[in-house]
Amino acid sequence: MAPENTPLKVAVVGSGPAGLYTAEALTKQAQGAVEVDVLERLPTPYGLVRYGVAPDHTSIRSIADYLRRVLELPNVRFLGGIELGRDLRVADLLACYDAVVYCTGAPVDRRMGIPGEDLPGSMAATDFVNWYCGHPEAPADRFTLDSPEVAVVGVGNVAVDVVRVLAKRAEELRATDVPEEVLARLAASRVRVIHMIGRRGPEHAKFTLKELRELGELANVDVHVRPEESAADLSQASRQVRGNVEVLRDWATRVPLGRPRRLEVRFWMRPVEIVGRDRVEGLRLERTRQTEEGVVGTGEFETLPVGMVLRSVGYRSLPLPDVPFSERTATVPNEAGRIRDREYVAGWLKRGPTGVIGTNKSDAAETVRTLLADLAGRTPVPRGDLDALLASRGVSPVTYEHWLAIEAAEADLARSLGRGERVKLLGLPAMLDAYRG
Repeated sequence: MAPENTPLKVAVVGSGPAGLYTAEALTKQAQGAVEVDVLERLPTPYGLVRYGVAPDHTSIRSIADYLRRVLELPNVRFLGGIELGRDLRVADLLACYDAVVYCTGAPVDRRMGIPGEDLPGSMAATDFVNWYCGHPEAPADRFTLDSPEVAVVGVGNVAVDVVRVLAKRAEELRATDVPEEVLARLAASRVRVIHMIGRRGPEHAKFTLKELRELGELANVDVHVRPEESAADLSQASRQVRGNVEVLRDWATRVPLGRPRRLEVRFWMRPVEIVGRDRVEGLRLERTRQTEEGVVGTGEFETLPVGMVLRSVGYRSLPLPDVPFSERTATVPNEAGRIRDREYVAGWLKRGPTGVIGTNKSDAAETVRTLLADLAGRTPVPRGDLDALLASRGVSPVTYEHWLAIEAAEADLARSLGRGERVKLLGLPAMLDAYRG
């Protein structure tokens, strides 16, 4: 039995923004009287910040510098390469910790639910993002950009990121951390026309004004918007929406300059079928309109001659073994972060994929307040030894020092290639070699 004055010991499952903001909130609210182990199934921390933010958005990616400071707190420990359900079960964690907080995010995409969605060439935008961000489970040959025309379904910031990477010259990404193998495939891209498809009007788009403006400033692409599709009712629109529509209306008046690539931004068009026999050969769209009942089809169709479709219509969380999960909301049912005795949740797994990266900070703080209130005054529970348990199963965690070795190898690679501050190692074997060496 742990003595009365022993600090709380908490496991945080997931090392993305939600997980590390939770670790930080625990150290602050418990005033240091806590030890936090951050468990991560990959050998690298930072989750969405490392593998979900476009490589040319260095200002957002600098959030990793903030999260690094959390991992370097004296009472926070990083344990990578540990997967819940494979290496450990919930019962193991509850035997070794006073509480567990699940922060595994929303790692997969939502589907469109249309015929042909499973054809080769029809993929999730999240897969494409993972690929160009160097996710260790995304091989270099995952994407071959051999189709002259590509469709990106969705008008949120992720869709804009995907479009921007497709539109840029590879040389423009050379100073970023895109893996060298991926950069070579981007350089060989045959994409010439990119269609970005919105199922409703421009006033409903989810991209931010800053992200939208960046598309119009790209030197390698002519942007085209149809005047009739940029029309919008702005009578009750926010300043953000008004700014977006103003940019789109300006694009509708632009004269093409004959640049190497063309971006067609479409609104009021919904995908109804992905066409093809053995792979994607086209995307069939139906024009839509707004009614009091919602968005409905008009019966007017057209087919885009695309060879690849990337859907970006939202994220969803996945259930964790032995943890309650709602298939309807794709979240873990909770009350202010509490799931059940000594089990908690934070981030997108808690509330769904809403807000920006920073939203996870206040979300994590709420969960930690609930956790500490629940455990206040409790008699300490018997604790097992996680390190001994992992060793008995032949599991060797990736430590923070190992992660620093991976980072150093990426910096060395960048110097050898004459590319920026770092170039990501591609694949788990390369990462393991980096710290084992």
